[in-house]
Amino acid sequence: MIGATRGMQTTDQSKQGRSNNASATHTSSTNAKRAQSHEARKSASANAKVAPSSMRAREERLPIKVLAVFTRQMAMLLRSGSALVPAIQSIAKQMSKPPQKALLNDIAVDLEEGLSLTDAFKKYPRSFDAVFCAIVAAGEAGAMLPQMFERLATIVGKQRAMRKKIAGSMAYPILLIFMCIHIILGLMLFVMPRFADMFVQLAVDIPASTQFMLSSGKWISENWTILLGCILACGAGTAWIVASAKGRQWVADIQLSIPIVGTLRSKLIQGSVFRTLGLLLQSKVGLLDSIALIKGATSNRAFQKMFSDLEESVTSGGSISYALEASGIIEPYLCQAVRTGEECGNIDGALLFAADMLDESNAESVDVVARLIEPIILLGMGVVVGAVCLSLFVPLFDLTSAI
Repeated sequence: MIGATRGMQTTDQSKQGRSNNASATHTSSTNAKRAQSHEARKSASANAKVAPSSMRAREERLPIKVLAVFTRQMAMLLRSGSALVPAIQSIAKQMSKPPQKALLNDIAVDLEEGLSLTDAFKKYPRSFDAVFCAIVAAGEAGAMLPQMFERLATIVGKQRAMRKKIAGSMAYPILLIFMCIHIILGLMLFVMPRFADMFVQLAVDIPASTQFMLSSGKWISENWTILLGCILACGAGTAWIVASAKGRQWVADIQLSIPIVGTLRSKLIQGSVFRTLGLLLQSKVGLLDSIALIKGATSNRAFQKMFSDLEESVTSGGSISYALEASGIIEPYLCQAVRTGEECGNIDGALLFAADMLDESNAESVDVVARLIEPIILLGMGVVVGAVCLSLFVPLFDLTSAI
């Protein structure tokens, strides 16, 4: 009996031990789950805090001036033997705007997490377009990133120089237009009302042109808020149309039809296309891939047709120069330069040579257009101001002759 009793006690103790162990295991499992849940909440909270900054960085666009500095410094640092991540981090420290600094820091983090530089750039298409990424990809594949960044610095630098040239050349004509508008408004709002009072006091017969000017000035002074609202509405409507896909396509198609300006715009597109295509081929990017990439240079239908013809010609084993010549857009001497490069096996060099020629021609054309616009604006301003002054003084001349 005593042995049986002891056996039962041992069995109970064993069951209780197993129960305690199970309870301890359940408790530890519950604690582990709570800890994991807490860590997940912390991680989610951290991600929620980081996400807005990352999203802002992704929406940020590097201006062409900043992009030119970035590519030039990347080429210099990589030439000096710096690794990718330290090079990008050192450039990020120089950025004055937080979104631009966050963008470069995010790229450095992507590189540390194992992404290639091309894939990291592709996350920010507003700053790094398809051509930029293709040249970087070629540099990564051939272990020639310093050389590729030097070529990118050349592309971006040429684009920036041309934009500065155009902006500088158009600054004075735009200033003249604003001066003309201010002079006309000043005459109609401040000078003409005084003449109107004088004409009423002297009982002068007012000509139709003078009456029109006086009525226009009076209407503007009384309804300037309506006029301002119409101007703002027209500006907003124009911006909305240009921002839409159909609006951009219409602008791209119509701009080449404008006299003088259309020819200049066409040559600017040609220079960009030739330089980009030449650098892509020089970077060992395939010819068909290069043609597909340069389609983003413009949405103009005439150029898009030329790109499609180039693809068909290359696919069928034809010549690039003949496709360019058949388009009717490219000048014959440029087609001949490309043909010579094809025959000599140096098509990338021929394209870059043609791009240099176009850049020189475009710089001269920008100066010529700016010099043509200035006298036209001055002439228009003189005609308008002269018409206003003549409308004011004709009644006075009639009055003096009557006396």
